[in-house]
Amino acid sequence: MIARVLGLVGCTVREAFAGLGFAVRSFFNLLGVSPGAFRRPGLISEQIHFIGNYSLVIIAVSGLFVGMVLGLQGYYTLNQYGAEQMLGQVVALALVRELGPVVTALLFAGRAGTSLTAQIGLMKAGEQLSAMEMMAINPVQRVLAPRFWAGVIAMPVLATVFSAVGVLGGYIVGVKLIGVDEGSFWSQMQSGVDVRDDVLNGVIKSFIFGIAVTFTALFQGYQAQPTPEDVSRATTRTVVIASLLVWGLNFVMTALMFNK
Repeated sequence: MIARVLGLVGCTVREAFAGLGFAVRSFFNLLGVSPGAFRRPGLISEQIHFIGNYSLVIIAVSGLFVGMVLGLQGYYTLNQYGAEQMLGQVVALALVRELGPVVTALLFAGRAGTSLTAQIGLMKAGEQLSAMEMMAINPVQRVLAPRFWAGVIAMPVLATVFSAVGVLGGYIVGVKLIGVDEGSFWSQMQSGVDVRDDVLNGVIKSFIFGIAVTFTALFQGYQAQPTPEDVSRATTRTVVIASLLVWGLNFVMTALMFNK
């Protein structure tokens, strides 16, 4: 009985490492064919427009409400210590450092990521990728690489939109509804947010999240069996794996970037 359990555990671990190794090899293969995709910038810009349209509205609306909640909760907490003039700094740091990159990546995985997985999976089910191979066209270079770089480029832009709209939401609640001094709100924000340590690190986080989420979505779609049922399961795997990657990477990067 014990030997059978150990055997099952061993097989599971071996399959997990084999799958991880295959994913890493596929990632470097994707990077290897990327220069060919950049020779067709129209494909990348078309995908940026597609991904942006899919995600922009939900990210902007979510950013507004997250900023409004931060403004409300931040005011209640700071007011206990007579420091409500720090509200602008607290809202901006929370959005730029953490919530902007992380929540944007999670929303991106649920909206655009699942769409990319379904798109690639259905192209595979319709044998469009096989037809490209028969015509000596590399589907990884022609289909996956433009979508990958479009996601990587779009993620920091979307995170910036999320943070900017979130600051606006915090301003509406804190200044317009509660009555925090407007000058203190903006001046504390300007003095407390460092461009290199806060904004640049937030952009780097978004860039890394863009790589992780977009590659996960494309990989799951490309590896899905050409059936509607497995394509559906692949979209679920995209959300689960991408979300776990975002949380794990965020912990590591936060520990490295903001350890002062």
